[in-house]
Amino acid sequence: AGCEKEPSSYMWIYILLGNMLRGIGETPITPLGISYLDDFAKEEDVPVYVACLHTIAMLGPMFGFLLGSLCAKLYVDIGFVDLGSITITPQDSRWVGAWWLGFLIAGVTNFLAAVPFCFLPKSLKKPEEANNDKTSLGLLENTGTTRKKLSPAKSKPKKWSVVLKDFYTSLKKVLSNRMYFTFLCCSLLQFSSFIGFLTYKPKYMEQQYGQSTSKSNFLIGLTSLPPVSIGIFLGGLIMKKYKMSIIGATKFAFIMSFLAYTIALSHFFVGCENHVVAGMTVSYE
Repeated sequence: AGCEKEPSSYMWIYILLGNMLRGIGETPITPLGISYLDDFAKEEDVPVYVACLHTIAMLGPMFGFLLGSLCAKLYVDIGFVDLGSITITPQDSRWVGAWWLGFLIAGVTNFLAAVPFCFLPKSLKKPEEANNDKTSLGLLENTGTTRKKLSPAKSKPKKWSVVLKDFYTSLKKVLSNRMYFTFLCCSLLQFSSFIGFLTYKPKYMEQQYGQSTSKSNFLIGLTSLPPVSIGIFLGGLIMKKYKMSIIGATKFAFIMSFLAYTIALSHFFVGCENHVVAGMTVSYE
């Protein structure tokens, strides 16, 4: 009982708040970014632009794994202790890498990457509408409604009760769409399996193959994520080339997912034997 000590560090609160702020800042990029592209790009170009957006989103974790691999090679108290006095190596189970260094580097990078968003225009003209501007303006001037269209009256801010009611109505309408709801369920299943696979694969490599944390992260970032990003980009190009409709895109997604799951079944036939541990996998004799 004298050896037990209650944890008294509250540093986890700072990590919790930091991740919360990061999520609030990063979440709007995907839905609003896709809406921005969809509103101000040609219809046949949207799949390629969205594919580029998701490809970059997949390359981010790849560089994160590589950065984690680099930070894991550095001792956790780097800058605070004499590294010459450290007698253990990254291969030692007691080694703790500089996990906190990645947060600082990523935070500064995120801040710098957010600056260009401040200079994006609030609205753009669609390419196909650019040629019709003169005709449209001429018709509006002839009917005397140009001023009314170009300078609408400022609407009063809505109350929270009205906003929540509209949100509930919109959410109900979206979820009642059978195709979208099915796609949502499929996406949940896909991401749940993918995240679990990606989370435990480094640990599996450490335990089964005797690799360090640094090398495991490096290999995962270099082998797992680039094929996914390439697949997303190629999918966008294929959709643009064949100008797929919603039904065509659904059939294409079904075929690709079916092939992926069929190939993924091979994981059940590939693996390593358990380590020989006396009292657990073998008897003491």
